[in-house]
Amino acid sequence: MTALWIHGGGLADVGSVGGFLSSFGRLTGLIASALLLVQVFLMARVPWFEKAWGQDELVRSHRLIGFTSFNLMLAHILLITLGYAAGTSEGIWGTIVDFTVNYPGMLLAIAGTACLVMVVVTSIKKARARLRYESWHLIHLYGYLGAGLALPHQLWTGQEFLDSRAATVFWWTLYAVVAAAVLAFRVAMPLFRSRRSDLRVVAVTAEAPDVTSVTLRGRGLNRLGAQGGQFFNWRFQDGPGWTRANPYSLSAAPTDDTLRITVKHLGAGSARLADLQVGTKALIEGPYGRLHPGVRGNRKVLLLGAGIGITQMRALLESLPQSAGDVTIVHRASSRDELVLGEEIEALAAHRGARYVVVDGHRIPGRDSWLPESAAHLGDAEALLQIAPDIADHDVYICGSGPWMAAAEAAVKDAGVAPKAIHIEHLEY
Repeated sequence: MTALWIHGGGLADVGSVGGFLSSFGRLTGLIASALLLVQVFLMARVPWFEKAWGQDELVRSHRLIGFTSFNLMLAHILLITLGYAAGTSEGIWGTIVDFTVNYPGMLLAIAGTACLVMVVVTSIKKARARLRYESWHLIHLYGYLGAGLALPHQLWTGQEFLDSRAATVFWWTLYAVVAAAVLAFRVAMPLFRSRRSDLRVVAVTAEAPDVTSVTLRGRGLNRLGAQGGQFFNWRFQDGPGWTRANPYSLSAAPTDDTLRITVKHLGAGSARLADLQVGTKALIEGPYGRLHPGVRGNRKVLLLGAGIGITQMRALLESLPQSAGDVTIVHRASSRDELVLGEEIEALAAHRGARYVVVDGHRIPGRDSWLPESAAHLGDAEALLQIAPDIADHDVYICGSGPWMAAAEAAVKDAGVAPKAIHIEHLEY
C-alpha cells in the first residue's frame, strides 16, 4: 500500500510545508482505511480464523487495530487540513468549509467519521462499563456504517485509489473481500444454519434466582460441529429487541437434537431468558471459541471454573474423552449456596470417574488470587499443586470473571504448566 502511494507520486510534493503535510496526510488516510477494513474482517466470523486464534484473540487484535486506525484517521484529517490551509489564504476554518461544501463525498465522510467516533468512545473501558451490553452492541454496529460512508469520499477525492490500475484493483479487491466475508459469515451462514436447525425452546429452568438454563431442540445439530465449551451468539425471537445477539456458552455437551445454555442475569438481555416460552424460536451464529476438547494436548486435564464460568467447564467435563482419574474439575464460588449446577456436576463427575473439588469462600482482601480467604495462608501455585501435584503434565482450562481468570492463569504458569497447555477465553465485551 505504501509502495502504491510512492508509485503514485506520494513523495513528489514534499518539498513545501503544505505539500509535506498533505502527502503524509494522504498516507495516514490510506493506512487508516486499510486497518479499518482489516478490523472489520477480523470480526466477520470467518471460520478458519476463529478456529486458528479463537474469538477472544481476534477481539483483542480487533480492538488494538481499531484504536490505531482511529488515531491515524484523526492524523489524516489534521494533516490534510493543515496542508491545504498552508497553500491558501482562507485559513484553517475556510479550508474546512471549502472541504465540506465543495469536495464530493465529504459530507458522507463527515457522517462516517461521526459514526466511528461514537464507536471508539464507547469502546473505551470506562465508558463501556457504564453501558448495557445491548446498547453497546447496537452502537458498535455503526462501525459498519462508518466504513461504508467513507468509501465514496475515497473514490471521488482520493487520487491514490484511481491513479493506477494496480491501486484501483488493490482497493476494490480489499473492499470486496471484506464485504463478502461480512455478508457470507455474519449474515448468510447464520441464517442458513438457523433455518436448517429450526431451534426452539423446550425447557426453561431456574437454577437460582439469577441463573437460568434454557434447553433447545432442533434437527441435524451435529452438522453445526459444536463441542462442549464453545459458545453461540443467540437471538431469541421473543419480542422487541430480539435482533440483538448475546454470546452464551453451552452448559452441556451438544447432542444431535439438543443444545443447552445456562446464563446468569447480568443485564436485560440475559434476564429475559427466564421469561422465555416453550416453542420460542432461536437464531444462532456459531459455534465459536477454542475452549473445547480439540485443543487438548495431554491425557490429564484440570478444569478451573468460577461463578457462571463453571458452565463451560461442566460441558467440557461431559465432552472430554477420559478414563477414571484423568480429569479434575475445580468449582470456585463465594459460598456453597452459589454452586451453579453443583449437584449436576458432582453426579456427572462421579459417573465419568472425574474428581470434583469445591473451593468456596469470599475473596482474600487486598490480594489478587483465585483462592478464597480461608486459603490465604497458601500461595496460589502452592494450592494448585496440592490439588494436582503433577499439574505440569495437565492441560488446564480456565473460565470465570476477568480478574479471577488472570489470577488463576498466573498461578497455573507459576505451577509449571506450559503456556500452550493453558486454554482460556474471555467473553466480556
